[in-house]
Order: sequence, then C-alpha cells, then structure tokens
Amino acid sequence: MRKYELLTIIKPNMDAEEADKVIAKIEESIKALGGSVSSTDKMGRKKLAHDIQNFRDGHYVAQRLELDPSKVAEFKRQLSLNENILRTMFMEESKVGA
Repeated sequence: MRKYELLTIIKPNMDAEEADKVIAKIEESIKALGGSVSSTDKMGRKKLAHDIQNFRDGHYVAQRLELDPSKVAEFKRQLSLNENILRTMFMEESKVGA
C-alpha cells in the first residue's frame, strides 16, 4: 500500500449535503478497491483560477489515502466517470526525509 493525496473540485451548483454524498462515494470507491482514507479536509467553496465547464468556483476537498498501486488506474477511471467532479489532482505523497 502506498500513500496518496487527492484534491477534488466538486461542482458548485450542489449544496453541502450533496457534496458530502459525492465525498462519501469517493471514499466508498477507495474502500471497495482495498484502500483506506486517513483524512478528509473539506476546504469549502473557492474561486477557480479559470472557468471549468462554465463554472467559476467549486467545492474543494483534500484527502489522504492508502491504496495498492495496481488499483490506481481503476480508481482514476472511477473518478473520471463521476459527472459531479470538475477536476482531480491525484499524487503520491512525498517521502520527505527518507
């Protein structure tokens, strides 16, 4: 298992409850692939650097997770199929001081 960080931008036309459902669905996907979520930081609604699909802002969520490297491609595919997600940034957690 490797540690990863995921930054997700969810469409702004959803209220907080609906955004929480999207976050829960992401966590379910991770668990279904044998991974785990260590932390979730709901950063709130923020302005985008540029318009995405005619939206000017979005709900930002940062998550730290553990996932088998062989399951990463499938997880990214599942993220891309969710129409409520504008953008994601998925990266391996850095090993500072290693």
